[in-house]
Amino acid sequence: MKISDVTQQEFWKDVSVNLSNVAINFGLKLLGALVIWFIGRKLILFASKVVGESRLFSKVDETVRRYVRSAIEIVLTFALIIALLGYFGVQTTTFAALLAAAGVAIGMAWSGLLSNFASGLFLLLLRPFQHGDFVEGGGITGTVEEIGLFVTKINTPDNICTFIGNDKIFKGVIKNYSANPYRRVDLVAQLHHGVDHREAIELLTAKLREIPNVLDTPAPDLVILEFNLAGPVLAVRPYCHTDHYWQVYFDANETIRDVFGAAGFPTPSKHIYMEGNVQTFAPAV
Repeated sequence: MKISDVTQQEFWKDVSVNLSNVAINFGLKLLGALVIWFIGRKLILFASKVVGESRLFSKVDETVRRYVRSAIEIVLTFALIIALLGYFGVQTTTFAALLAAAGVAIGMAWSGLLSNFASGLFLLLLRPFQHGDFVEGGGITGTVEEIGLFVTKINTPDNICTFIGNDKIFKGVIKNYSANPYRRVDLVAQLHHGVDHREAIELLTAKLREIPNVLDTPAPDLVILEFNLAGPVLAVRPYCHTDHYWQVYFDANETIRDVFGAAGFPTPSKHIYMEGNVQTFAPAV
């Protein structure tokens, strides 16, 4: 046997041994990585569950708890992936720096979206309103159907489904008409100069109490609001739950008309004309 043949055999033998060692080491590392991944994921799920069920979040809405748990799982899973890359010898410092730079760029590009996200978290935590409330926010009035992390879904009284960015709602004035047990209906009733306002108030008070869903406590308010050239103007203010607001509003208007008609009160006669920005009342000729 030639010396060159012996050398070549030894070379290939060394190559096969090295490849075997590399394969074994890689297999062991891969097996170790799988074990670390499996155990890490179990610990992450356990940690998110513990945080979600802790006393800190015991009185928080289920939607908030779900989002918090998801955020914890995403952050910890990302950290686990970085650790596994380091375990395989990958330089994670540069990788983390690139991810941080990408995060800054994405944050700048999606600043509006992120502001909606932050506002959505505050809406869910502070709870100025909840599902089913009748609210006014972001220039829209209606019933809250869904509070999302980016937008809030509101159905308007004319049954239009409207989506509003949470940032617009949170930065503006929020009126929650469902927060209190009752709401006041504001109406006015114009009287003729010849009508006794006390009689009109007595008749209207009795009839307002008969309107369905008008509350006895607090009792309806009926007072003279102002005077104009046509006569005194009554403030007619029954109270009801916000769910019955429009029903009471229209029924009260109809009641005013029926009471004044049945009592034979004269109709206030007036012409309305404008002088500059001043509204002036004058008796009909």
